[in-house]
Amino acid sequence: MTATTQIKVWDPLVRFFHWSLVSAFFIAYVTEENILVVHTWAGYLILALISIRIVWGVIGTRYARFSDFIYSPKTIIQFLKDTIHLRAKRYLGHNPAGGAMIIALLISLLLTTTSGIMLLGAEEQAGPMAHWFSQTSGSWNNALEDVHEFFANFTVLLVFFHVIAVLIESLIHKENLVSAMLSGFKSTTPNSIEENL
Repeated sequence: MTATTQIKVWDPLVRFFHWSLVSAFFIAYVTEENILVVHTWAGYLILALISIRIVWGVIGTRYARFSDFIYSPKTIIQFLKDTIHLRAKRYLGHNPAGGAMIIALLISLLLTTTSGIMLLGAEEQAGPMAHWFSQTSGSWNNALEDVHEFFANFTVLLVFFHVIAVLIESLIHKENLVSAMLSGFKSTTPNSIEENL
């Protein structure tokens, strides 16, 4: 029998960010314009969470830092090929594809929230950008709405691929990655192939 060791990988801030972001995005997406106040405040929360995560990606704990999970395109492509052949290395932190997904999600959410704040200013003459649109015509509204909806839907697509990837990685390495993001711990064995130890 091989001894396993529990290693703390995800710190409390990363876990809080992850699940708060999931909740806030879900609320923002389902409310849309039907409950504008809730939709707007969920968007503000997403923007605040992203800002905190960017700072934490620079000064945070080891596995939270961008330097731990930003890889070259060549490494990401090789990891994806290895995953297709079910021989991808196990990473304690984010693997190369997971790291790329984090960056893509942060950018997409940043564009979603920014365009949402601009749209709020243009359509409702409200929010921090309202003064920018106080003297403009309504021509901005349609363009901003299209941009906002595109990035919101693109984020949903990214989330879909993220969930599928988490399930595949959980199967390949026989570990529950969702549980790890709840508890913060991952198991490791002396004989397991793991990167970024």
